[in-house]
Amino acid sequence: MNDSDKMKTHRSGTRQLYLGSIPIGGGAPIVIQSMTNTDTRNIEATLKQITDLHNAGCDVIRVAVLDESAADALKTITTRSPLPVIADIHFHHVLALKAIENGIAGLRLNPGNIQNHTKVQEIVAAAREKMIPIRIGVNAGSVNRKKYGDPTPESLVASALEHITILEKLNYYNIKISLKMSDVSPTVAAYRLMAQKRNYPLHLGITEAGTVTYGSIKSAMGIGALLIDGIGDTIRVSLAGDPVQEIIVAQHILRAAGLYTKGVEIIACPTCGRTTMDVAAVAEELERRTKNINARCRIAVMGCVVNGPGEAKDADIAVVGHPDGVTALIYCNGKQVNRIQRTTLYDETIHIINDFISRQ
Repeated sequence: MNDSDKMKTHRSGTRQLYLGSIPIGGGAPIVIQSMTNTDTRNIEATLKQITDLHNAGCDVIRVAVLDESAADALKTITTRSPLPVIADIHFHHVLALKAIENGIAGLRLNPGNIQNHTKVQEIVAAAREKMIPIRIGVNAGSVNRKKYGDPTPESLVASALEHITILEKLNYYNIKISLKMSDVSPTVAAYRLMAQKRNYPLHLGITEAGTVTYGSIKSAMGIGALLIDGIGDTIRVSLAGDPVQEIIVAQHILRAAGLYTKGVEIIACPTCGRTTMDVAAVAEELERRTKNINARCRIAVMGCVVNGPGEAKDADIAVVGHPDGVTALIYCNGKQVNRIQRTTLYDETIHIINDFISRQ
């Protein structure tokens, strides 16, 4: 994915770091991340899921590293993965060192959770040598309540700054930050507060967002609000289920925020009593048939000729239901170019879309 596929984030004041060859922050395009839910020790299953995520449009992948066998598996996984791999590690400095040795592009680790400062220095030295970023991630469940009280935007930021300061004292600034809660409003407030205190790239997300339907809505609200503010450099939509769904939702969020211009966007009228065409069925079928088209194209599906022609002006291509109930009008760049039978609507529309894209 490159600059022609995505618009740049307008929070260009953040430091820039690299996960493999992918820039994050400093005005680079927003990067979409996900995490495998396979057992990392099962190399083939993990690589298959990474490949599926890559094909869906994921930019960076994170894997859980629970023990030395998982850390050893990273050697093969990082070699064969089509995506830069981040190792997710908690508490164990030996696993962090092994993961770095085995080719990871990034490390998710809170240094304050490792009590021995010498061990933290070893991790930082190894990460520095290979220019591997470290993500500081604080969730509501990881806030030190004895020290900072209940999870609030302020306590999340204070906890993160405690970990960040450890790295800064070691002159290590190749840092990425996440501050996640399951509730939208305090999460947004935490990121806004952190954006005022440090200029490290921010990894956005609503943790434990829920099922695909409700979790998508929560993620869109939280991530979208921050992106509109110009905050955020990389995102992960956390959903229960197939992680490929996370990529689809993340793309939709970025597209709605005007930060993702790759692929076909389908817009459709909400329907009313004037509708002369099954708008939902047409929109869903066109969405299905165009999901693998990578070129940018905006398609409108409108149910009547009252609003259709006007709405069509803002779309590259529009399909508008005709009052006769058996034909549809096709518009390109706001001008009517054809009237087709609905029995051949899908095939002819796809032909028109491909012709439009080839001429671009």
